[in-house]
Amino acid sequence: MLRLKTAAAALLVIAVAAPGCSRNKDVPIELAPSRMTTIGVNAYLWRAALDTISFAPLLQADANTGVIITDWYSNPQSPNERVKVTVAILDQDLRADALRVTASRQTNQGGQWVNAPVSAATVQKLEDIILTRARDLRRTTVRG
Repeated sequence: MLRLKTAAAALLVIAVAAPGCSRNKDVPIELAPSRMTTIGVNAYLWRAALDTISFAPLLQADANTGVIITDWYSNPQSPNERVKVTVAILDQDLRADALRVTASRQTNQGGQWVNAPVSAATVQKLEDIILTRARDLRRTTVRG
C-alpha cells in the first residue's frame, strides 16, 4: 500500500512539473484556436453571422443552440419583396460545414405575400460572407 501511495505521489509531481519544463514555451501562436467555446457554438461564426445579417431585425438569437432567425425584411428599394434568414451554427469548430444558412423570400402580389424561390447562389453567398468574416475575426484575435 505504501508503494502505491509513493508511486501515485511521484506521478503527481511529474504531472505538475512536466508542463513547465517544455521547450519552446515562448514560441508565439500563429493563429487563435479555431474552437472558441465561451458560448455553446463557435464564437467567431456566431459573431460573424450576427454581423452579416444585422441588416434585418432579429426574431431569435440563441448562442447556446447556435440559431439566429431574422424577421421579414424588405429592402426600401424593392418594397414588394421581403426575405427572412435563418442561420444555424452546428459545431464548435470554425469550419465551413459547421454553418447552415436558409432563406425564405416572398413577393407582394395584389396586396398578399406569396412565397417565391430563393436562388441557391444567394444562400451560398451569405454563407461565404459569414465564413470570411469569421476567419477575419480569428486573424484579428491573434494580432490583438
